[in-house]
This record gives sequence, structure tokens and C-alpha cells, in this order.
Amino acid sequence: MLTVLIQMSLLIACGTFWRSYAPAHIPALAHRRALTDLVFYLLLPALVLDVIWTAPLNSSSLKISLLASCGIAIGLITMWLVLRVFKSSQKQTGALLLAAAFPNATYLGLPVLDQVLGSHTRSTVLQYDLFACTPILLSFGMLLARHYGDSNKEVHPIRELMKVPPLWAVTVGITLNLIGIEQPDVLHSGLSVLGGGVVPLMLIVLGMSIPWHSLRLRFMRLLLPVVIITLIIVPLSVFSLAHAINLDSDLILMVGLIAAMPTMVFGIVICERYQLDSELYAAAVMLTTLSSLLTLPLWFQWLPDS
Repeated sequence: MLTVLIQMSLLIACGTFWRSYAPAHIPALAHRRALTDLVFYLLLPALVLDVIWTAPLNSSSLKISLLASCGIAIGLITMWLVLRVFKSSQKQTGALLLAAAFPNATYLGLPVLDQVLGSHTRSTVLQYDLFACTPILLSFGMLLARHYGDSNKEVHPIRELMKVPPLWAVTVGITLNLIGIEQPDVLHSGLSVLGGGVVPLMLIVLGMSIPWHSLRLRFMRLLLPVVIITLIIVPLSVFSLAHAINLDSDLILMVGLIAAMPTMVFGIVICERYQLDSELYAAAVMLTTLSSLLTLPLWFQWLPDS
């Protein structure tokens, strides 16, 4: 695990370097948006369709979705209880609730599990994220952000979900899977080639997206609970619940590691859209990502033996 994380860190560092030293004729933000759009609108949907089409969809899929939903609920409730003691503003509260609840399941979890455990983990990661995390973020998460933010923008959860190409790919993949249509080899080859670019580009985009400058000492009182909740309490809870509902042992390891991922980067967009404390959320992303370099190897060592 440590070796893999070092390799991942090098790709993330490449993204950070590229953000600072990319050719000046194109703004750094344009570079990031171009890569993000390429992954989001083309490469990730191709990977999702390829994996979900042939994945075994059974009761385990429902259990994975349930565990992901429980992880989000535990993060939200625990952070809300903490903020009853550590007072914060409305904008800070909304940002911290999102930061504690939603893990970076696809953009970091997919590459990490793919490299550490193998490509067979892709189905579990995508089900964890796209069957639960993303739909909840783009519905309840946005409603929560609007409640705590200053923005007067209306929230239309269904409309927001309709704008997510990977969810369209999930829908098509599930449909083709359940009605029993075989995936042609030539189509599988094409989708595999496109999907192969997801992991390295995701890590480079992650490096370009993390605001390393955002961490401030004055934030630590609020950020340390986010680290503990995101990287310790939520994965431990998901792992325990996975045992309680008799999930397969291989899947228990996978969902435990996915739940142990740091804060989702995409939440920064929601914070900016609904005028939450974007700087605080960005600091949570940075601190949890750095801290996960220590906690993920520990989870990887402990989970198989438990």
C-alpha cells in the first residue's frame, strides 16, 4: 500500500507542478477544466459502462449502497454533534458537514484500490460512489448547502442528477446487464482503452485541484474533527456494519478502504455555488488528503486481519 501511495503521490505532484508551470499560452484553470471535462464526460462514463455492464449485480450491490449511505449519515450526524460544542458560522457549518460526509471515492478510491487490490475492485468503487454518494451529494447535499449558504439559487435535484454523464452510463450499464445482452468484444476493447486513461488523469487532476495554500492555523480547531470523522470514525463504522450485514469478506475490505478515503474534491464546487466557506472546505480536502497517506496504509494492514 505504501509503495502504491508513493506512486500515486508522484502523479498528484505532477498535477501540482503542471498547475504552476504549464505553458503560459493557456491559463492553468483552463488546463484543469479541459482534463476534468475529458474524464467526466468521456473517459469515466466509458469506464463505468464497461464495468457495470459485466459486473455481478445482486444483493451485494444493495448492501454496498446501504453501507455508503450509512457512512454519509454517520459523517453528517457526528460532525453536527461536534459543531454543537465547537461553535461555527452558518457557512462554516455547511462546509464542514459536506467535508465530513462525502469521501473522494472515485477520484482517489478508484486509483488506490485498482493498484493495491486489482481491477476487479472497480465495480465495487463505482457502485459505492454512483449508487449512493453522488446521488445523495447532488440531492440532499445541495439542499443542505443551500440551507446553510447565502445563495438564493434554486435546487433541482433531479435536474442536477440528469447532468451527470457517469450516472447515465450507470443506467445504461445496469439495463444492459439485467436484460442479459452480451458485451461485444470490440466494444469492450474500445471502452477499456478509454477507461484506461481515467486513473492517471484523475490523479493529475486531483493534484491540480487541491488548494495546497488553503491551510490556516486558525482552521485547525474545526479541521481536526473532520480528519478524525472522515479517516477513522466513518471507515470503522462502515467496516463494523459490513460485518453486521454479512457482506462478503473481500467486499468488506474494499468498502472499508473506500470509506477511509479523504474528503471529496468536488464539494468545493458546491461550496462556491451556494456561498459556503469554500476556503475552509478546501483546507479540509488538503488536510484529509495528506493525513490519508498515513491512515490508509494502517487500514490496509488492519482490515484483512479483523
